[in-house]
Amino acid sequence: MNKLPNSIEGRDAQSHLHGYTNARMHLDMGPMIIEQGSGVHVWDNAGNKYIEAMSGLWSTALGFSEQRLIDVATQQMQKLPYYHTFTHKGHSQAAELAHKLVDIAPGNMSKAFFTNSGSEAIDTAIKLIWYRSNALGMPEKKKILTRNRAYHGVTTAGACLTGLPANQASFDCLVPVVRLTCPHYWREMQENETEQAFASRLARELDDAIVAEGPDTVAAFFAEPVQGAGGVVVPPDTYWQKMQAVLNKHDVLLVADEVICGFGRTGNMFGCETYDIKPDMMTLSKQLTSSYLPGSALLLNDHVFEAIADESNRVGVLGHGFTGGGHPVVCAVANETIRIIEEEDLVARASKVGKHLIAGLKQYESHPLVGEVRGVGLIAAMELVTDKSSKVALEKVGQLGAMAAKQATANGFITRNIMDSMAFCPPLIISTNEVDDLLERVGKTLDALLQELGSSSVN
Repeated sequence: MNKLPNSIEGRDAQSHLHGYTNARMHLDMGPMIIEQGSGVHVWDNAGNKYIEAMSGLWSTALGFSEQRLIDVATQQMQKLPYYHTFTHKGHSQAAELAHKLVDIAPGNMSKAFFTNSGSEAIDTAIKLIWYRSNALGMPEKKKILTRNRAYHGVTTAGACLTGLPANQASFDCLVPVVRLTCPHYWREMQENETEQAFASRLARELDDAIVAEGPDTVAAFFAEPVQGAGGVVVPPDTYWQKMQAVLNKHDVLLVADEVICGFGRTGNMFGCETYDIKPDMMTLSKQLTSSYLPGSALLLNDHVFEAIADESNRVGVLGHGFTGGGHPVVCAVANETIRIIEEEDLVARASKVGKHLIAGLKQYESHPLVGEVRGVGLIAAMELVTDKSSKVALEKVGQLGAMAAKQATANGFITRNIMDSMAFCPPLIISTNEVDDLLERVGKTLDALLQELGSSSVN
């Protein structure tokens, strides 16, 4: 493994087991310490070099050494290191970012509300939807539709919408949530069911759920264009067209969670463009600032905004906001990030290089441990199994994925095991040569994992 010159020696990074461990085990083991990053690579404190195939947490669009972001943050720190957007005040960086986001976003967005994380943007969306329902004289219209394996954050409200067991177990849920089937065709399809038939079945499920709950009680459907932390779930053909028809029929708002998909990840600026989604609200974060600083935003259209504006006028104030929301340094970095994405045509690059990545991953579908490869743009997943016919892995869900993540680390790249899949979400700046390097390491990882399991454990 390549070494970082003059690195700080530390504990062996290969002893770190990703994902399938509990909190006490992590305390006993200690973390992998990442000391430095450049381009698509990071180095740990033992000097080991890795391809960061997850962009940190789906988020470092421009890699780990974009000098322009460092410079603009420094300049803004010197000019105006902080100001707020309360009491009819603001600053030029927030105004520029709001105008830019509204301009490039789909769905006729008209307003931007700045928050500090994707979770805060989700919580803000929920609060404003409830506020709007009250303003419209529909106080019962508060229920939220979401999907199994969805990820919408871990704050008190956002965690209720998240549909992953680890984020639900032993936590209370305060938001009235109705859960729907995850649109993972490979995993959820019925025998001889086509993608379009599967999409039709899920649309009927949505319709039935709204009718059963009462349309006057269902406020909104929160959904990622592509489910990220749930396993890179790419929606089946015609899914979004059919789901939106049902939502429109029952006057249920659509909130697109673009926290992972936004700013080029799916091969378009937004996942909504990839799937012709017309949302009422959008949540943005992660690649918005390339995660050099924490920042996020909620966008909404006039259909949502007008009732909120009328109600805040009646009350006298919109009593919601965050001290750091619209922070001038964060907004400056976000503005520069978007400029770089546009100037370097990284959206088109994500589409082109992403096709190369997905095609390369699909070459491993004949491997005994690979059940499915799925992806769109520059985001993908490889589902691992020990029995292809039954689509199962080991006895405990996530155990095989954790073993794969550990082998990946040993082979010089960082992935994230999501249950029993390996996820891939490299920086948008990754080159085809770097993708080829990554693919070679994936092959070595699969072979090492097969050897670790033993041929008798695989069918």
